[in-house]
Amino acid sequence: MVIGMATKKITVTLDDGQVAEIRALVGAGQAANVSAFVQHAVGVALHDAAGWKEMLEDGLRQTGGALTKKERAWADALLSPRERKRSPKKGKAA
Repeated sequence: MVIGMATKKITVTLDDGQVAEIRALVGAGQAANVSAFVQHAVGVALHDAAGWKEMLEDGLRQTGGALTKKERAWADALLSPRERKRSPKKGKAA
């Protein structure tokens, strides 16, 4: 972190196992502290997201431009998480 860099304190919810793993890394000296670990992880994730966005934009440029409404609807339907249909509960055998 750069001295004088503006920061904002927020609350983040993590699984107990994730917190334990982060604290173990801090204890082993592989991260300065929990905040430093999370800041680094967020920086990596933002960098990855920017790279994916750039790759997508480049692919779209090479294949004719932005998606049409029909193409976007198809992609959204394909990539969106689907709700699992619940099967009717079966009664217990007598």
